[in-house]
Amino acid sequence: MSKNNTNQNNGVGFCGLLGVAFIVLKLTGHIAWSWLWVLSPIWIPLALIVLILIILGIATLILKK
Repeated sequence: MSKNNTNQNNGVGFCGLLGVAFIVLKLTGHIAWSWLWVLSPIWIPLALIVLILIILGIATLILKK
């Protein structure tokens, strides 16, 4: 018999939890940050992915020449 071990990670993750914590702190008045920084745990990982894709695209164009 073969065992089919599949691991699924369906959790929120560190950035999601940090974003929720910052939003709760902002709404309860414990921090006076701008909403840009409160929501940064959500957009910073996306920005890093876009930056990596841009760098890979530029590297691909350079290597093709």
